[in-house]
Amino acid sequence: MVRAIVGANWGDEGKGKITDMLAKESDIIIRFQGGSNAGHTIINEYGKFALHLLPSGVFYQHTTSIIGNGVALNIPYLIKEIQSLVDRGVPKPHILVSDRAQILMPYHVLFDTYEEARLAGKSFGSTKSGIAPFYSDKYAKIGFQVSELFDEELLREKCQRVCEIKNVLLEHLYHKPLLNADELFDELISYREMIRPYVCDVSSYLYHAIKEGKNILLEGQLGSLKDPDHGIYPMVTSSSTLAAYGAIGAGIAPYEIKNITTVVKAYSSAVGAGAFVSEIFGEEAEELRHRGGDGGEYGATTGRPRRVGWFDAVATRYGCRIQGTTEAAFTVLDVLGYLDEIPVCIGYEIDGEVTREFPTTAKLEKAKPVFTRLPGWKCDIRGIKNYEELPENCRRYIEFIEKEIETPITMVSNGPGREDIIFRK
Repeated sequence: MVRAIVGANWGDEGKGKITDMLAKESDIIIRFQGGSNAGHTIINEYGKFALHLLPSGVFYQHTTSIIGNGVALNIPYLIKEIQSLVDRGVPKPHILVSDRAQILMPYHVLFDTYEEARLAGKSFGSTKSGIAPFYSDKYAKIGFQVSELFDEELLREKCQRVCEIKNVLLEHLYHKPLLNADELFDELISYREMIRPYVCDVSSYLYHAIKEGKNILLEGQLGSLKDPDHGIYPMVTSSSTLAAYGAIGAGIAPYEIKNITTVVKAYSSAVGAGAFVSEIFGEEAEELRHRGGDGGEYGATTGRPRRVGWFDAVATRYGCRIQGTTEAAFTVLDVLGYLDEIPVCIGYEIDGEVTREFPTTAKLEKAKPVFTRLPGWKCDIRGIKNYEELPENCRRYIEFIEKEIETPITMVSNGPGREDIIFRK
């Protein structure tokens, strides 16, 4: 059986914990898109980890972790991340990398940095991890696929061709040092030796695994609203964040994805720029940010303070719909225990009219939140294992959200640890 785990909103929903938890019952976990530009925070018996490229199932010895063809593969970063786990006492995970994955190059990071500086105040809030230049090259057909590392003659010719294109931009647009084709070739050969032990025909591997009835998890990065087609364009990422892309980014048939678990946060948070209707500011925001997550709402990759806001039912209902959600996992509910009452955004006012539909970006920028308020439960709910034992107002909050997002909430996370979870029937 294949299950996808994806985010409903801007990312930062707590997918890492849910994947880590469900990986226990899985055989294979696959990252199917994105790169090292966002992290998944996991807390377990080995400690606290922020994974960036590795799937969130690497802590189990019975699992195989796969980097799918849809991922922006930063090879030195991946090797370093594997070693960092081993250095902290985690048994070396079993890892496979698709021979069709494309390689994120150091010049992608440079171009990302140069372009953000050139755009200045009109930048896209990039993490400067090279993601947009990487995907641009992939679709312009001047990226390097892992399989190409093993044909030196073709590789050398391609290095010349790529440098010609890149050097025009470096010289005339950015006024920066030029690339050298021989140095680029040598770098790619060094990458080949790093990645050689992991390379696999992943699509074939998964085809046979599915036939054998293996349990497979597809792990997405970020969330619905960062999708380049269906998100808050242009303040989005450069690969599809939707479960449907999991089939493409892993190399399986779309009909194999039977369950889509969409992770939904009990309040809203976002790293980076873009429309965020239910955002709050000042002391109110600072208190929520300080209490949020484990150790506060700060980006797992950048360390940037996350923007925070109250639960946005309009954005989340849309996010769940566009993912094709079959069940929702509701996270960080324990954080809200300090509040007397909890605002929930149930509509957007745009040009004097209230809507429950999530609009395109130009209209979204004009939207004002329409709030309703629910009574808080004013106590700590960590440690509770049974849904019926939650305070009445806490259950009311969950059931109100469930009705608003039109999706069954089957899991409620009430703490940072793997075991801090309540299952609902």
